[in-house]
Amino acid sequence: MRRRFVETLLAAAVLMVAGLFLYFIYTTGYQNVQGYDVTAKFNSVAGLTLGSDVRISGIKVGSVVGAELDPDTYLASLTLRIESSIKLPIDTVAKIASDSLLESNYVSLEPGTDHKIILPNGQIQATRDPVNVLDLVGRYIFGSVGGPKQTGSKADHGQQSKGGSTGQ
Repeated sequence: MRRRFVETLLAAAVLMVAGLFLYFIYTTGYQNVQGYDVTAKFNSVAGLTLGSDVRISGIKVGSVVGAELDPDTYLASLTLRIESSIKLPIDTVAKIASDSLLESNYVSLEPGTDHKIILPNGQIQATRDPVNVLDLVGRYIFGSVGGPKQTGSKADHGQQSKGGSTGQ
């Protein structure tokens, strides 16, 4: 009987902590951005989720509110909601970045200098895909981008014997 009481008390404590966590997230962490939507298309949106930040110079100016695959081009199309007070030039560049290896990614906007602005429901034309750090480390460890060299392979010996001379 005593064991059941302790288990019930422990379950109630876990539920209370979970409730406090949800309250904290709702009141401070998840803020709905009011503004206008723009789209940007990327080859990869790895590490981004709905609600990810959209930043200019490190300052949050919006959120990712939609993501879908374009069936014609097979590009990932992101819908970004930008604060109404921010007017983006049409030569703005969108790129996917992260603060560190362990943090989630965000969309970084680099506004251009053009006087024309992107209208609501417009599209950011210039985008840059995220850098895959694991791929870069693998390339560094296992050699250059060109892949493994085939020196001493049968193909090399066949070429040398066909030419008649090995350079000696």
